[in-house]
Amino acid sequence: MNKIELIGFIAAILTTSGFVPQVYKTIKTKSVEGVSLTMYFVLFTGIVCWFFYGILINSLSIIAANLASGLLVFILIVLRIMYKKSK
Repeated sequence: MNKIELIGFIAAILTTSGFVPQVYKTIKTKSVEGVSLTMYFVLFTGIVCWFFYGILINSLSIIAANLASGLLVFILIVLRIMYKKSK
């Protein structure tokens, strides 16, 4: 692994881990107050684009980061829909 990909992986870990507290809090409290569905849909669309960009340029750090981020954001979208309907 070269230094550029290493920097990419460090960035990937840091930015992706930022979603973990929100997912955890949402699951624990079952509260989606303040979670914008529109913002997460736009973010998810951007993440999917970054994922395919990573595939096209063959960058493992971009692929991994956006796969993990996409999964976390998708979970938040599903939780937002589920918990909002149950009220």
